[in-house]
Amino acid sequence: MNRRIFASPLLVVVLTIGLIAQGRPGSGGGSRTPGSNSNTTRNPSLNVPASTVPSPLDTRGPTFLSGKVVVDDGTPLTDAALIQSICKGRIRAEGYTDRKGAFSVDLNSNARQMVVTAEENDSGIPAAVTAPRSGSNAGIAHRDMRDCDLQAVLPGFTSQSVELASKVNEFGNADVGVIVLHRMKQVEGFTISATTASAPGKATRQYEKGREDEKKGKWSAAQAEFSKAVEIYPKYAVAWLELGRAQLQMNDPAAAKASFQQSIAADTKFVSPHEELSQLALKEKQWKELADHTEQLLKLNPMSFPQYYYYNALASYFLESFDQAEKSAAQGLSIDAQHRVPKLEYILGIILAQKHDYAGAALHVRNYIQLLPNADDIAVAQKQLAELDRLSASAADQKK
Repeated sequence: MNRRIFASPLLVVVLTIGLIAQGRPGSGGGSRTPGSNSNTTRNPSLNVPASTVPSPLDTRGPTFLSGKVVVDDGTPLTDAALIQSICKGRIRAEGYTDRKGAFSVDLNSNARQMVVTAEENDSGIPAAVTAPRSGSNAGIAHRDMRDCDLQAVLPGFTSQSVELASKVNEFGNADVGVIVLHRMKQVEGFTISATTASAPGKATRQYEKGREDEKKGKWSAAQAEFSKAVEIYPKYAVAWLELGRAQLQMNDPAAAKASFQQSIAADTKFVSPHEELSQLALKEKQWKELADHTEQLLKLNPMSFPQYYYYNALASYFLESFDQAEKSAAQGLSIDAQHRVPKLEYILGIILAQKHDYAGAALHVRNYIQLLPNADDIAVAQKQLAELDRLSASAADQKK
């Protein structure tokens, strides 16, 4: 098999995948506010006829769920947690907490409804349902919340589930209380930093000022505030992280890399700066750096980031470390029970094709097509599948 047959289309995959930093709340230079969905520019959306008339249920007053997410050991959150409802097995993302763990989600807001499906972007963030729901199912989320539980999602943690039957009213606000996160015993790395709790008040105030400047797009001012925060408290890992993000917005990637490295030095178990460095390496197609950064991230937390197994497999493929690439893709698939990163199937298929396992390659490329039938590269994948099926049949005939 000529490797160029599969290498060229895979390069298209690299050029079209989005950065994870653009798909996570509180990341990417602070250009999004926790509680909002920033993925609508990259995610597939559902087409709903404009002529449909909303159900009368949509005219009722909104019902808000509010509460707070905390860590069981008292460590303050430094990253937004996703709030999910689970209704008779169906998972729906309702919104995000703020950086301090507080949340308030509007169950009837069309703009906030998200569903977990196989039709997701490469970062593993669910596709947003941006169009209003209509027809006989409109308003069902409000009506069915009495049969639902609420939980929080943050990499490296498991969540307590809060039963909603006794907490949801027909109208108005419902305080669900506290949702407790528990650290996973099998991971070391987290998206919240343990050094935050020790930050002196003056450093914390500078950091919060910087966060406010980020929200307003005042990157130069934010950079100045974060610089003051780390000058006061050099082990302020999250301030170094945000300083790096502000520097990226100021088009200074070299300074940003240095800040992310300082963040790692301040808290060696803080995962987020590894994410940022991985994103930079991916953007610059620095495959060795991408392999190294993703390897470090996955050592810290092997359970929560299937998308980084994908990136590690991708980097290893271009470095021609095919055994490592296969191992990373297989490990990513083993933890991606909800198929949030369909391209893990694709990359594994490409790797197996390189190793002349055409039947195995066809299986995984076929899985990718089934999981993401509307992908931009679907035509390429279908052609590859046809060729893999032909090669597989030919190899089987030769064994007879």
